[in-house]
Amino acid sequence: MRKSKPKKRIILPDPRFNDTQVTQFVNNLMLDGKKSTAFRIFYDAMDRIADKAEKEGKPALEIFKKALENITPAVEVKSRRVGGATFQVPTEIRPARKMSISMKNLILFARKRSGKSMAEKLSAEIVAAYNMEGAAFKKKEDMHKMAEANRAFAHFRF
Repeated sequence: MRKSKPKKRIILPDPRFNDTQVTQFVNNLMLDGKKSTAFRIFYDAMDRIADKAEKEGKPALEIFKKALENITPAVEVKSRRVGGATFQVPTEIRPARKMSISMKNLILFARKRSGKSMAEKLSAEIVAAYNMEGAAFKKKEDMHKMAEANRAFAHFRF
C-alpha cells in the first residue's frame, strides 16, 4: 500500500445501552444521514425483542449480541488469480471486518424480510439469528461451506 493506514475513528456509545457496538450497528442501519430515525428503528426493534425476552429472563441487548455472534463468519473466500486460473482462496477474517460483515448481513436480510415496519423486520431477523436460523445465519453457513470446499487452495493465501 502506498499511503499509510487511516486512523480508526472513535465511536461514541449509544445513549440507552451505553454500548459502542450498538452505535456501530445504528451507523450501518442509517440511510441518507438520518441517524435519529435509525436509532428509533433500532430501539423499537429492541423493545419488541425485550417483550419476547422476558420469558427467557434475558435482557434484549444480550439477545442482540448473541444473535450477532451467531452470524459472525470466521473465514471467507477471496478470488486469487494464479497462472490464468481464478481460485477461491479461503482466508481468515480480522475481528473488525467480522463484526462489520455480520452487522451488514443482519441489516441486509432484515430489509429483504416481509413485514410492516423496519423495526418489526429487524427484530424478527435478530430473533431468528439468536435461534440460529434465518437468512443471515444461512449466509454465514454458506460462507463456511464455500471455504471448506476450497480448502485445497489454502496454500495460495496471500
